[in-house]
Amino acid sequence: MSAFKLYPPWAGELARKYLGKTLNQFILHGNIRDKVMMGGLKNPVFISLKDFLSHELFASRDMVLFYDRSSGIHFRDERSLAEFRKIAPSRWPADPGRVFPLLEEFFRSRVAEHKSIACIVDFAETIVPIGETGSAGTEDRNALVFLQKWSHDPLLLSADFTLVLLSQNLSDLNRNLVQSPHNAAIEIGLPGEKERKAYIGSFCSKEEFRLISSVPADTLGRQSAGLNLINIQGLLSGARENKKKLTYSSLTGNKKELIEAEAYDLLEFVDTRRKLDDVAGHRHVREHLRMAVKAIKNNRPEVMPMGYLVCGPVGTGKTYLVTCFAGEVGIPMVKLKNFRSQWQGVTEGNLEKILSLIQAMAPVAVMIDEADAYLGKRESSGDSGVSSRVFSQIAQFMSNTENRGKIVWFLMTARPDLMPVDLKRQGRAEEHLALFPPSSQEEREELYRVMVQKTGIRLTDDQIPEAIRQGTQSFSGADMEAALTRAMFQASTEGKRSVSKTILEEAFLDFIPPSYPDEIELQTLAAIIECTSHSLLPPGYRHADRSKLALRLEELKRKTSLSN
Repeated sequence: MSAFKLYPPWAGELARKYLGKTLNQFILHGNIRDKVMMGGLKNPVFISLKDFLSHELFASRDMVLFYDRSSGIHFRDERSLAEFRKIAPSRWPADPGRVFPLLEEFFRSRVAEHKSIACIVDFAETIVPIGETGSAGTEDRNALVFLQKWSHDPLLLSADFTLVLLSQNLSDLNRNLVQSPHNAAIEIGLPGEKERKAYIGSFCSKEEFRLISSVPADTLGRQSAGLNLINIQGLLSGARENKKKLTYSSLTGNKKELIEAEAYDLLEFVDTRRKLDDVAGHRHVREHLRMAVKAIKNNRPEVMPMGYLVCGPVGTGKTYLVTCFAGEVGIPMVKLKNFRSQWQGVTEGNLEKILSLIQAMAPVAVMIDEADAYLGKRESSGDSGVSSRVFSQIAQFMSNTENRGKIVWFLMTARPDLMPVDLKRQGRAEEHLALFPPSSQEEREELYRVMVQKTGIRLTDDQIPEAIRQGTQSFSGADMEAALTRAMFQASTEGKRSVSKTILEEAFLDFIPPSYPDEIELQTLAAIIECTSHSLLPPGYRHADRSKLALRLEELKRKTSLSN
């Protein structure tokens, strides 16, 4: 077993499980199209996964053969080919329906002669795809039967025989196969910082590296989290071939493009120059988030919450607040886009890929807007169980305490009461932050000035509209932005580049914010009840009778459901 110390951890796990003599079938998933590092950090060598399996992990096997439904059967060496020709001398089929009976005859005949065999099946999701077995085609069902039969066949288990299935996403494979106790699924993760640095050092000499990169090798190794080794090779090769040095700016841009492409464009980087100082109002929430920024920058992940639930009525700036946190914290923030698909199994596969990238990018913050509708529920029905499986995947990933302070979740919603308790509990979205519209003149004026800066409106003077100053009408940040935009529009129709005091006053007096009083009260009460800190609540609600608030909330739910 000492030889496996120079191999990646997943290879050692495979070897240990195989040597237990209870398993001979393995599913390798994840980063299977990347290079594999062997030889340790002092003398690293990087080769493809197939070469590693055939020439290293299974180097002592008498025969190693490969199969995928495009190329059919092919072999590691002439010896393996010669052995196969003993049972099938002519051309071989490529479709699983005819290949698997041929493989079974080969396995049994060679094992009977005490030969050792390794078989590697690539693109396994095209052979035993996800789906209900009863509705699968005859070829898919037969392939599944062969694989399950081989996994617990006494003759094959007692022999030196291993079958390896390769698939990027485990969720793309038939569940009967994945969940079988006779198979072991082993994930190949994205390379860690030490592996990335070792690969950069092996790619070219220090002298050449200085010619193609303005970013030091150690910094590149650290900041390339989330990229695989092939991605890093592309960055360095591009700089070499184009004779254009890799810079901090180009590294950031290329990294975002590569990761978003790797995630099938279902993951989006949140790019902002704004900081928490750009947020108006919400003083206590801002201070709380500044403490989180300080903890992350001081490398104190153990004091961080696993995640935040950010709630409050519509228009209170939940997304803007979290975006400003991203600009201040100094770690990347990503936003999950719609990964759901109408095709069976694709949704789970998309999410599996996204979560593996998020894991590799740590430290990272993750933003999920409209979380009550986005994340599904444990008991969801009507979609063949997709929503409940999505819920389980995310809930399990969020609760991994090894990610505390490394992956920070921000779940945003105006209806926290609709969020599953499992996601809101301690150990997942632990801190519940509540945002409310400005309630004092100071808060209204502060929010107004921020909206003026955000919209870029050009004013003839620094006058604050009377509607804002007096508080005669309730304006959220979104309402103020809309009224300011309307004032700019009016000025442009009069051929003016700046907005006069008169136009500004008229725009705010004329503006009627959308009025949904019951819904707004419902969202406000839901945020108050959900908030996990007295200091973050408006003074009038810090010591309110929560049971009375809950009764009013239920009353509003019934009322709004009837009106809808």
